[in-house]
Amino acid sequence: MATENGLHEITLRGDTVTLIPLRAEHAQDLLKAAADGELWNLWYTSVPNEERIDAYITTALNEQRAGVSLPFAVVLNATRQIVGTTRFCRADVQHRRVEIGFTWYAKSVQKTAVNTECKYLLLKHAFEELKAIAVEFRTHWHNQTSRAAIARLGAKQDGVLRNMQQDADGSYRDTVIFSIIDSEWPTVKKSLSYKMSQNRK
Repeated sequence: MATENGLHEITLRGDTVTLIPLRAEHAQDLLKAAADGELWNLWYTSVPNEERIDAYITTALNEQRAGVSLPFAVVLNATRQIVGTTRFCRADVQHRRVEIGFTWYAKSVQKTAVNTECKYLLLKHAFEELKAIAVEFRTHWHNQTSRAAIARLGAKQDGVLRNMQQDADGSYRDTVIFSIIDSEWPTVKKSLSYKMSQNRK
């Protein structure tokens, strides 16, 4: 995108949350966040439990070194607690596209200002600094909560990749793909800014 490999480690600060570079030492804080709601029991998500947290972070950091991902821990400014994680992934430098994915939050901060501001910070960086022409979002067909949240951002559904992958239990996953393109960003930005201002009242 904007540079040779497109993604460089950065901290993104907002009023409600700060996105900091993911580190191996965040494992226990992420497990604590995931335990808030026992998120690993949601069969249509990939939230790690105690057995998988180290591999989860290692994979994210390996993809960062490969230049295709940039993972963050989500820190709640009011308490300085890590309440989840998100990342840029599947970065395509040549075609200036990137996905925002692997996003999950502790149950106690779901349906709050956290997700709106996280997405605002990531989208702003993608379109205004990385000069992306499109930002993708992908989610499981059965994850209705995620699909609704993505649509509320202003993203449009591009389609469904049926039998995109086989999960560990042998079942097949249909993946719904959404995107926001660069010409839509000014309106999406205005909408997200308005929502954040309402949350601050």
